Amino acid sequence: MDEANRSGKIVIDALFSEYTFPNFLDPIKKRAREFEELYPRYRIEIGSFYFQNLGEEVSKAALAGRPPTIASYYSGASELARDTLTQDGRPLFTSVERAIGGREEILGQKVVLGDMVAAGRDFYTIDGTFCAMPLTLSTMHLYTNTTLLRAAGVHEVPRTWQGIEAACEAVAKLEGGPSHRISWANDGKFFQQAMAQLGAPLTDGDNGRTGRATTIDLASPEMLAYVTWWHRLHRDGHYLYTGKTEDWEGSFKAFADQQVVFRFSSSFDAPYMVKAAKAGGFDIEVSPTPHNGDIPLGGNWIGGDAIWLADGLDKETEDGALAFMQYLNSPRNAAEWHKVYGSSPVTYGAIDLLERDGWLDEHSYHRVTIDQLASTSGSPGASGAMVGHFAQIQHAMMDAMEDVMGRGADPIERFTEAAGQASGLLDDYGANCRGTGPRASHCLLIDS
Repeated sequence: MDEANRSGKIVIDALFSEYTFPNFLDPIKKRAREFEELYPRYRIEIGSFYFQNLGEEVSKAALAGRPPTIASYYSGASELARDTLTQDGRPLFTSVERAIGGREEILGQKVVLGDMVAAGRDFYTIDGTFCAMPLTLSTMHLYTNTTLLRAAGVHEVPRTWQGIEAACEAVAKLEGGPSHRISWANDGKFFQQAMAQLGAPLTDGDNGRTGRATTIDLASPEMLAYVTWWHRLHRDGHYLYTGKTEDWEGSFKAFADQQVVFRFSSSFDAPYMVKAAKAGGFDIEVSPTPHNGDIPLGGNWIGGDAIWLADGLDKETEDGALAFMQYLNSPRNAAEWHKVYGSSPVTYGAIDLLERDGWLDEHSYHRVTIDQLASTSGSPGASGAMVGHFAQIQHAMMDAMEDVMGRGADPIERFTEAAGQASGLLDDYGANCRGTGPRASHCLLIDS
């Protein structure tokens, strides 16, 4: 029996994903100590694993009969959370919305689930219920060196693929201009962003939200439209290919060194990009990721984490866990979390508070994320897919694009091949995760 149990306290085992930000969970730990002062009968045990290992560690703990009370999963691992089992073969996690049961307060904490921004609610609404509580939210942005762009005679940052191509052509004519015009990492998130903007589901079952995804198509007209646009930028000398996948550092350096005018990157990057522009002596504009101007905008890829609640808890433990989740996302605490790490505010209450405090006036680039996440049609394709083996499927996309840019492969032929690989991966995941036994280790992989 551990110290917390010997003291007679109700223990909430809370596992969180760790990231490379320094002291990432310090604010969470501080909130836990505050919660314990408010509710002395509870003890919040904060644990963590690197986000890519958390799914496997939670699964092992659950199968050993010691699952966490709550756990925060990276958005791309949501299907893995849904498929994690207890010792007796039941799903480990339950719907947060169902557990709240329509209550407006839990242990005196105001329920904020209904105040979640639409992007978070849409992403985590699965089989008709709001399954997990968002903790962080992010998406993809365009970062523009407007000093170079203006020098090329372009005075408005492009909002469409077509506008990007036209601006790249103008910058290419600039005497003494950059070697290339645009760069972004070859990473699976950008494929997801493009598909969400196009409102195009990657899978059946309404992108895995009204039924398990059983089919996936990486050679759909929408995917090939994005791939051929990217390939055209590369072929015409505009896109800077750094020579390796997931090279976020390479595209950041290219932008900071003014080798390119445009960069696609995460909204989490905004403070660092603004700082790099200031250090480099050039102006920067943060704006939404450009989309295909011939098609109405669908939505956006959703990054970040959400907290999942274990099923089968006794009422006191469950209420304590739910109250702690509401406390973490109270307007003041959610606003403070945003200020520390740049996650887009997850509730409208936090946004209102940041507006009243003047924070968003002083850091206007964060408004871009808020406004971009609000731009969604609410369609199944607008929020990104809920699919198993997503880590490997993303690598199938990335490897295909690597062959297109680095080895001259035909984009349509190579992505048709990748489509077959992805279908095989999804079939393998389904075969391993339809039963009640332990999941195969390769099904527990999480990618960024």
